[in-house]
Amino acid sequence: MKKLILGLVVLLLLGGGGAGAYFFFFAQKAEASVGAEDEHAAEQAKADHAKEKGSDGHGGGGMEYVELAPLVLPIIDGNGITQTLNLVVVLEAESLKNKTTIEENEPRLNDAYIRELYGTLSKQIALEGGVLKVQVIKDRLRQVSDRVVGEDVVHDVLLQVVQQRPM
Repeated sequence: MKKLILGLVVLLLLGGGGAGAYFFFFAQKAEASVGAEDEHAAEQAKADHAKEKGSDGHGGGGMEYVELAPLVLPIIDGNGITQTLNLVVVLEAESLKNKTTIEENEPRLNDAYIRELYGTLSKQIALEGGVLKVQVIKDRLRQVSDRVVGEDVVHDVLLQVVQQRPM
């Protein structure tokens, strides 16, 4: 009797595993059903969007982005280095001319960012309970950008990667 029950349990487990594998690997993928009115609405939305952008479909007023080299900064307090901060800064420019200006001044911007953030982080201004205040960092980087390349060149400062590692 025990062998019969054990055999039945094994058979059920193997059958369940086989059925699960079939449905996971071989079953048809689900497709979204789209009716005729939905297709027409999608085409109309694409046409409206293209009309807003211009005749060629490319927006003339798009933003340009410049990704700077990663910044690695130590956070130092009275006990020494407590954590390191890794940042990848992306600058948003409104025109190709401003993008070129940013690219030409990239070494100066990186140096100014390191100087500003090193002081800010060491004084614990941008930290609250050991956690980085991202908006404070963005505001500081924006001020430094305006000082280095001039006002109205950098539209916004974006922090693509923010990583804190305790030591």
